[in-house]
Amino acid sequence: MNEVLKFLTDNPTFYIATVDGDKPKVRPFGFVMEFEGKLWFCTNNKKNVYKQLKTNPCFEVSTTSPDRNWIRLKGKAVFNSTTAAKAKALEVAPILATMYSVEDSIFEVFYVEEGEATFYSMTGDSRTIKL
Repeated sequence: MNEVLKFLTDNPTFYIATVDGDKPKVRPFGFVMEFEGKLWFCTNNKKNVYKQLKTNPCFEVSTTSPDRNWIRLKGKAVFNSTTAAKAKALEVAPILATMYSVEDSIFEVFYVEEGEATFYSMTGDSRTIKL
């Protein structure tokens, strides 16, 4: 998991894909953290991404590094917006405090369950790790 976290934090704009009915939806994300041995992301419950993940928790994340290596992370979103998880997110990314607080009702955090990350290179090499 540390390698996945490092790749995503080293390449801080990554894209998360969800399903909306029968159509894919992709949008940029920029927050990821490790907490309690899991990989976490955040959103707010007024956004379509939240509604889509609640309906169908399967998602993928992808990004590319400047040297053209890339990652595809797939898994299921498990929302667990505890005070401790929210507080950790605000500690990891203080900029989130301009939008959210631990007490607010819209701030949501979720971790990856059944995660699998595949690292790719432009030469065709790949390797997969389970989270």
